[in-house]
Amino acid sequence: MTSKQSIATIKALLAEPVAQAVLTELALDDRSGVQKLLVQYAKRQAKLVAQQAAFEERRQMELALWPDYPLVAGIDEVGRGPLAGPVVTAAVILPHDFDLWQVNDSKQLSFKLKQTLYRQIMDCAISVSIGIADSQRIDTENIYHATELAMGEAVDGLEQRPDYLLVDAMTVPTDIPQEKLIKGDARSVSIASASIVAKVIRDQLMINYDQQYPGYDFANNMGYGTAKHLAGLAELGVTPIHRRSFSPVQNAL
Repeated sequence: MTSKQSIATIKALLAEPVAQAVLTELALDDRSGVQKLLVQYAKRQAKLVAQQAAFEERRQMELALWPDYPLVAGIDEVGRGPLAGPVVTAAVILPHDFDLWQVNDSKQLSFKLKQTLYRQIMDCAISVSIGIADSQRIDTENIYHATELAMGEAVDGLEQRPDYLLVDAMTVPTDIPQEKLIKGDARSVSIASASIVAKVIRDQLMINYDQQYPGYDFANNMGYGTAKHLAGLAELGVTPIHRRSFSPVQNAL
């Protein structure tokens, strides 16, 4: 019987969902180690159910739109706050059977999970496109307008023209119908997918820039104004990827 198995074997068994009959049998096992494993299993399953319910909530925007607008694109950006590097925007059109329930606001996800979800989104999305505003455009246009333009380029680059846009907290310069959602990456699975794509691509760009411009710790701070970054600015000066219109960078010129 399952209750006669070793605790190590039961731990391995409970690493995956099991049938209720197995749980009922294990509940009769009076070993404290087994009972502790059952408590841990119940907590994990409850968390999983809550995460899946939250995912279904994030699909409600799309579910409401799809009957009238079959191709809904989620739009998001990453990198408005850093002192260096580009703003990266992403536009993502998802299939109606999209079921990657772990997709959420990229800020809520681990580095490893973002990488995994990025690959899965790229594999299953109907279309994905990127727009980039580099430091020169940011300095010329200002950060907000540069981001809008990059979002527009992401939308224009989609292989299929979307019927409707869900945009995180901004307005895209296009005649396509759209809705601006505050904290949209936590409210729309399409925007959340775009946030993951944009984040993974921008992080890789900053890791590459760290090799090109050592001394600023770009691979770890992603261009944000951390102590190591500011120390690098003071010692090494301004690089071509720094935003000269941002005051900490201006002070280093």
